[in-house]
Amino acid sequence: MNDTFREFKGRIRKLDGVLVERGLVNLEFAQAVSRVHRVVRRGDRSREPSAELRGVLEHAESLARAFT
Repeated sequence: MNDTFREFKGRIRKLDGVLVERGLVNLEFAQAVSRVHRVVRRGDRSREPSAELRGVLEHAESLARAFT
């Protein structure tokens, strides 16, 4: 796993924490986090994160900011 992907994994863990803390009250946020996890599973962790992963991660983070 490269360093950039390690940073992304940390950001994803923070989103998971918000999801656990707040529960499934906000369906759109829960779906965005799920989408991030699907993109991570499909991606190649040895390379730089894809534009798709960057996009879905930023979208989920923006929902988290609006949600909290």
